[in-house]
Amino acid sequence: MTDQSVILNFSRDEYAERLLKTRTAMEAAGVELMIVTDPSNMAWLTGYDGWSFYTHQCVLVSQTCEPVWYGRGMDTPGAHRTVYMDASNIVPYADHYVQTPDRHPMDYLSEVIKTRGWDKFHTGVEMDNYYFSAACYASFTKHLPNAKFRDSTGLVNWQRAVKSAQELKYMSRAGRIVEAMHAKIFEVIEPGLKKNELVAEIYHTGIMGVDGHGGDYPAIAPMVPSGIDASAAHLTWDDRPLKNNEGTFFEIAGCHKRYHAPQCRTVYLGKVPQKYLNAEKAVLEGIVAGLEKAKPGNLAEDIAAAFYTTLQKHGFNKDSRTGYPIGLSYPPDWGERTFSLRMGDKTVLEPNMAIHFMPALWLEDGGLEITEPIWITETGFECFTTTPRKLMIKD
Repeated sequence: MTDQSVILNFSRDEYAERLLKTRTAMEAAGVELMIVTDPSNMAWLTGYDGWSFYTHQCVLVSQTCEPVWYGRGMDTPGAHRTVYMDASNIVPYADHYVQTPDRHPMDYLSEVIKTRGWDKFHTGVEMDNYYFSAACYASFTKHLPNAKFRDSTGLVNWQRAVKSAQELKYMSRAGRIVEAMHAKIFEVIEPGLKKNELVAEIYHTGIMGVDGHGGDYPAIAPMVPSGIDASAAHLTWDDRPLKNNEGTFFEIAGCHKRYHAPQCRTVYLGKVPQKYLNAEKAVLEGIVAGLEKAKPGNLAEDIAAAFYTTLQKHGFNKDSRTGYPIGLSYPPDWGERTFSLRMGDKTVLEPNMAIHFMPALWLEDGGLEITEPIWITETGFECFTTTPRKLMIKD
């Protein structure tokens, strides 16, 4: 029976609503059984929370029964402590399946599926997912020859697009955390401070949390490149000291109960070159233009078009997307991997969608990141944070 002592992050009614949404989407897609391997989707459906995604695991969703958690035997106590399902729906596999060349964990899962009478179902798998390997698919096709597999990448992700009130509450707390992280950065940053020591302050502040609400580990490590390194989008840090007359962007996120509020700011130590002030002006005006389009009924591309057009008026161009949905996530990505703020994306914005509006610029000798985590309201948008929206300058 279900262990009522388990402390869930959401009510059982909310988990039931999520399951119903997923089943409705499955039915529309002709999927009778869904094999969910994305740990974010697993957590959203069941509450499961553990650092076990380096070995194979999944949640099985059928149209009739409770979801089934499947994972490594030593991780089953974690499932018992975090999911809402009955103990009979927590299924382990033996440790001799872990990282061995002559057998695969999905071999045994096929037997579980056969036992439950699901081996001839139209079965959805998340083909383009970090956690679903070619070996997984090869195992299924070998051991479930009568199943009819369908690529259901994103099926569950899309059900997560509109946030509940409780999800928005957790993200608002994450917003307070990332505010504190940026405030700490500006407080301690100075020429000569070693980059790793600065990142230690970022982690400490983020995990300590705010207002009695603790922080969690973010899905992405801090991106904190300086000078010409900041012309690259995704460098982390080293142990070299910060220099005067250099800019550093900070792509970081507050995280609370696995819900993220990413936000980027750039700090310049010393005298700022005019071209960075010009870039700041272009980006800030572009943000305002983009946010004017952040309202229900508009399209994802409307925000992007407003930003790109404003940027081009100032002589700058950006050839990458300028935002994506956010919420619950695990490494290696805090995005939800559904729509993007880019030209051609016709996704209709709905109230309570949460987005990282990411109008960053990477120049030939540095970078400028000033971004905002927002959610769509009934009439427009609100920011999860109140961090000053500007290039941060410290002489």
